[in-house]
Amino acid sequence: MGNLESFTLGKDLHNQEIIKPIFVSGVARSGSTILTEVISQHPQLACHHYSDFPVTWIPYWWNSLRKRLPLPKQEPQERAHQDRLMITGDSPEAVEEVLWTHFFPEAHKPDCSHVMSAQESHPQFEKYFRDHIRKLLMVGNRQRYLAKNNYHVTRIEYLLKLFPDARIIIPIRDPVQQVASLIKQHRLFSQQNEEDSRVSRQLQLSGHYEFGPLRCPIVVDESRVDETRQANYGEGLEEVAWYANQWADVYGFLQQRMKENQTLAKACLVIRYEEICSQTEKSLQRLFAHLDLDDEWAKKTIDDYAPTINAPDYYQPGFTARQLDLIQKLTRDTAESYTYS
Repeated sequence: MGNLESFTLGKDLHNQEIIKPIFVSGVARSGSTILTEVISQHPQLACHHYSDFPVTWIPYWWNSLRKRLPLPKQEPQERAHQDRLMITGDSPEAVEEVLWTHFFPEAHKPDCSHVMSAQESHPQFEKYFRDHIRKLLMVGNRQRYLAKNNYHVTRIEYLLKLFPDARIIIPIRDPVQQVASLIKQHRLFSQQNEEDSRVSRQLQLSGHYEFGPLRCPIVVDESRVDETRQANYGEGLEEVAWYANQWADVYGFLQQRMKENQTLAKACLVIRYEEICSQTEKSLQRLFAHLDLDDEWAKKTIDDYAPTINAPDYYQPGFTARQLDLIQKLTRDTAESYTYS
């Protein structure tokens, strides 16, 4: 159906330019959602929304139909993460992973590397992906594409090959706080699945493997998979070690790739969660400047959002001294490279 949709759009589709697409990607619970929501307010940008799932494959037809439907007004509701973020069907969401998992069935297998380098070549996928982005731009009459997808952390060089003028945002958070938030979400979704087994199926269909019973790591180094599996951290430490290793592996990989690839480094902006919360206006100004969107719309968006963004106060990490020591041991080198003490 997606191919048929592309065929019916003909020359109009192929005449649609893709200019400076924006990709937001980091380990989950790093602030990627709020950043995407803020960026998506700009009228130049098209992105996926909650309402695009499960009909992700036909964005032009589906969104054209939605514009014509007499839909009732939606009241914002707190999302399933129970993290204060209020959403409707029109809120931006990470939906495009559905496409990636179709074309790359091994994208979430836990025993192989998920890294896609600039040397990769997948013509069938690349044509489909470009056409898919063009359709989103056309149906919304927008100029640039925005996507939040935390799994892109292993694909950023491949994405930059496809879109040399892309802008990449990498949110990061203090490892102790981020590991605590990841564990909290994992337990929450695992509990929800015990109460309703459809939860894990929904996560799988939508391409989310960060939490819950089907949890799968983002693998940047196959040798690390066996190493972390064989390590015996002891009771009460395994879950902490799982997410601490994930934090260190992914952000360490990104740091190394940016160090070795200056073109990639220029395309990327690393933005700290703590600064988003404590220096909101300054952080968002830097964000929009990197995206070449620092205009009057950006200023208005910053004014609207700056008073609403703050650090979470509804929970605090409850780690024991042993758990804290383990997090620091596993993440220290990578954390220091991002100037976390």
